[in-house]
Amino acid sequence: MGTDSIVWVDEVDPATAVAVAGSKMGRLAELHRIGVLVPQGFAVTVEAYRRHCAESGLDGRIEQVLADLGTDPAEREVEQASATIRGLFAATAMTPQLEAEIVAAYEELSDRCVEVNPPTAVRSSATGEDAADASFAGIFDTYLGISGPQRVLDAVRACWGSLFTGRALAYRLRKGISHHDMPIAVGVIELIHARSSGVAFSVHPVTGKADRIVIETSWGWGEAIVQGLVDPDHVEVGKTDDRILRYDIAHKKTVSAFDFAEGRVTEVAMPERLADRQVLDVEQVVAITEAVKAIEAHYGYPVDVEWVISRHRRAGDPICIVQTRPVTVTSAQAAPAAYDPVALAQKYVFSGKPIPGR
Repeated sequence: MGTDSIVWVDEVDPATAVAVAGSKMGRLAELHRIGVLVPQGFAVTVEAYRRHCAESGLDGRIEQVLADLGTDPAEREVEQASATIRGLFAATAMTPQLEAEIVAAYEELSDRCVEVNPPTAVRSSATGEDAADASFAGIFDTYLGISGPQRVLDAVRACWGSLFTGRALAYRLRKGISHHDMPIAVGVIELIHARSSGVAFSVHPVTGKADRIVIETSWGWGEAIVQGLVDPDHVEVGKTDDRILRYDIAHKKTVSAFDFAEGRVTEVAMPERLADRQVLDVEQVVAITEAVKAIEAHYGYPVDVEWVISRHRRAGDPICIVQTRPVTVTSAQAAPAAYDPVALAQKYVFSGKPIPGR
């Protein structure tokens, strides 16, 4: 699609992908280029966000709300300003042209997925999330299970508004960072039908030991882990020989599953037959380990990788990677200074929140 409002993960130039599509979507494009399996999808670009704010008058209204805050606002005032700005995004329509471009891209995604109105993950993808002096990991929103053109449009606007969550707004105010310095793109990617999912570190996230891969996993999608609603299985794997060093099976009380009636991913009680069952077999552990090692080798520093095993995956198939980011470790092998250690504490960006007003 030849506009500056939409770019596709498998078509955008990886050299410019982060600037155009934000950090999260840009890295997916980089991984796709080196042969890693990633979800199909597109990004509503940084330029589309900027143009929307300028042409709709949002820029001026946002500036007024921020000016009214002053230099040292109370937490309550920051939260009120956040709610006001997010309400402005929810209430401000896109131009008919931009709406048509996003709908056309979603319809193309439907064709690529061979599915009518496929469920998607609509993900905030800000350009400044990994700056050396600013850590925004986990602050911006992602909405899972979004299906149908109108709900996708609503979710895009909600993601734009999440640039002004209370946490993000307070952080920028403390650091003296302008929101203009970190414009936001939004990814719309196919929601992989998850048998299981999780996170994997290419070094031990606590000790920094570089001789092992550490995996945390549960059934379904990863939201139950993010929200602290489930204890995941914990796996440690030798990096040189893919040998499982330990596998701790947790009692898993909650699972994130797709609610077809609500049209979103939600949390339900874990079926008894799965609560104490080991999530990953040896083949799956090795496949995750090999994918993480390949990603670490590509970037040249320790990585934190989010992955999903599709319910359609067969033994020998690649693991689907939905996000990667650097980690900071305590060993001599460290991530570059351009990445903030706070990112380590935020394993996922998925919030699983309903779209405001829907």
